[in-house]
Amino acid sequence: MKVSTRNASFQQWQALLTNRTKRHRAGEFLVQGVRPISLAVDHGWDIRALIYPDRRALSGWARDVLDRTGAQPVAMAPELVAELADKEDAELIAVVGMPGEVTIAPDPHLLVVVFDRPSTPGNIGTLIRSADAFGASAVIITGHAADPFDPRAVRASTGSLFALPVLSADGVSEALALLPDESALVATDEHGSVDVAEYDLSGPVTLLIGNETHGLSQAWREAAHVTVRIPITGAASSLNAAAAGTVILYETVRQRSRHLG
Repeated sequence: MKVSTRNASFQQWQALLTNRTKRHRAGEFLVQGVRPISLAVDHGWDIRALIYPDRRALSGWARDVLDRTGAQPVAMAPELVAELADKEDAELIAVVGMPGEVTIAPDPHLLVVVFDRPSTPGNIGTLIRSADAFGASAVIITGHAADPFDPRAVRASTGSLFALPVLSADGVSEALALLPDESALVATDEHGSVDVAEYDLSGPVTLLIGNETHGLSQAWREAAHVTVRIPITGAASSLNAAAAGTVILYETVRQRSRHLG
């Protein structure tokens, strides 16, 4: 397939960049970058099309991806590829299908992150990346939230979006129904009742991270078994939501490593 003008196909792909409704209606989103595309392929995601600049030599990596996926190759005018990618040197853009039903596998060491009503795609991607790095079982996005398939979220996750289950739920009861096992519900707040290092995180746990501005909803606060705080010093009054989640993920892994040792 060749695309040399802003035809219907180009306009459809362009809409996936900014229009959440059209992304979910089409059931697909755009991915760029060596690591994200490679992880999407390695983890068996549905690669529907691979867009590359027409009349330009491709690297060995790009040729390998084209061969491995069997996706529709799309030779596009270089200036249009640059427009989709928002940069001049993009070698490959993948059109990736959204997953179907996603579940969380039972795990005696269950570690799930709930991100309640996040408003910033970059924070979603960053927290997904941290969850992946520290071995979380899944991330659940709850409430009215930014889209984890927004290009900014995908980019911030550096491909971790493809490596662990990322689910969505309307509220507390829907999110809890997704959990395969009982776990401690550990909320985070600067006014928490106990320092995070003093609470036992070695068992199955679900970490509750609140909205960047307003924190956790009242429903999640009431559902939590405990609310922990991260001691901080200096002029900062609080941590960024994704940063706070990363700190608590690290503390969870630190405690578990010590417990197993």
